[in-house]
Amino acid sequence: MKHTLLITCSLLFCFMVNAQSDDAELAKKLSNPIASLISVPFQNNSDYGIGGLNGSRNTMNIQPVIPLSLNENWNLIGRVILPVVTQYNITGAGEKQNGLSDAVVSGFFSPKASKNGLTWGVGPVLLLPVGTDDYLTTKKFGVGPTAVALKQSNGWTYGALVNQIWSVAGDSDRPDVSQMFLQPFVTYNWQSGAGLGCNMEMTQNWQSSDTTIWLNPTLSGLTSLGSQKISLVIGPRLNLAAPDGGKADWGWRAVVIFLFPK
Repeated sequence: MKHTLLITCSLLFCFMVNAQSDDAELAKKLSNPIASLISVPFQNNSDYGIGGLNGSRNTMNIQPVIPLSLNENWNLIGRVILPVVTQYNITGAGEKQNGLSDAVVSGFFSPKASKNGLTWGVGPVLLLPVGTDDYLTTKKFGVGPTAVALKQSNGWTYGALVNQIWSVAGDSDRPDVSQMFLQPFVTYNWQSGAGLGCNMEMTQNWQSSDTTIWLNPTLSGLTSLGSQKISLVIGPRLNLAAPDGGKADWGWRAVVIFLFPK
């Protein structure tokens, strides 16, 4: 009986250690935008008190990430951001817009092996004018370069992602697009898979000389729905800068990420 109990406790301990190790590895990959991990994030951003009309905007970003192995040394990481937007009192008093906004598609060519915890990737980014409302689309097709670099060590992940998009085709009656997006980020993950992080999202519109900056502190954790691994993320959104009349008083972010580890 004692031997049986000892064996059972040993097996349970090994299972817990392995599960914790798996969660820690998953959390580490989640902190890396170009990790070799299939994931489908649903990122919901709700912002309030926008402009003089006290408007509100809800943006659900559907963001699948799909890694492809090119050869023994290189991966191609495909990332899509498809926003679904509902906004009130933004374009005028009592006015509402609802539908898709333009999609951003990125492809990062990245070495499979990191060196000293350093990972990087470069590639093209595309702006696809799939917006379903005139106020939610640029009506321009755009292209440009994108890059990401990050360092992971002792539970920490820190780095930055950047892209620049120029319009090359589309509705001639709409303004051209020349826009840079910069996202520095830092995260600390515990062995349990829980994490505390923060990123800044800066969009620079070179055509209108407008700058928009959001600061997003987040708390994250891993759990399961049956056999499906998921990550949950939540935190406030702080609008540090926006074009005249477009700054939000406050906002929040909630994310559900479905994970498909190999």
